[in-house]
Amino acid sequence: MEKRFVRAIFPGSFDPVTKGHLDVIERGRLLFDELIVAVGRSPIKNPLFTPEERVEMIAELVKDMPRVSVEGFDELTVEYARRKQATVILRGLRSLTDVHYELKLAMTNRAVAGIETVFVMTSAEYGFTSSALIREIASLGGDISNLVPENVVRCLREKVTQGHLEPHSVQ
Repeated sequence: MEKRFVRAIFPGSFDPVTKGHLDVIERGRLLFDELIVAVGRSPIKNPLFTPEERVEMIAELVKDMPRVSVEGFDELTVEYARRKQATVILRGLRSLTDVHYELKLAMTNRAVAGIETVFVMTSAEYGFTSSALIREIASLGGDISNLVPENVVRCLREKVTQGHLEPHSVQ
């Protein structure tokens, strides 16, 4: 059987990127020939960080990871994947709730665009984290240093100092 080049995308809002996301990126880069971390713009979310800020934060974290790149996108994920000639969507799973949602999404993406989804379970120490939870802890002055990389801690502190992250403003 001949080996073929496999490009995958890891889409998400990453608002902010967490150590759980990095865990999925680290393991995903070992599975695929190329991995694009695709920072999406969601019309239904009210992000704390601009897409450009999120791309910049992640790019700093993956700069020494061969075959990993970061890009922003503002179209349907399957359209972005098609444009990038990716054949796989990488998704991280934390819980049974994620499985239920992600399974429906994966089946839809395969039916609509013929693209496969590969799931990676996050490591146990990150199974409870979410960007929304991290924003809430940061807004209340809590210690998030075990949950996000140092560059993200700095960026979150800056947002709190500037008044962009109010306590209980997180959904």
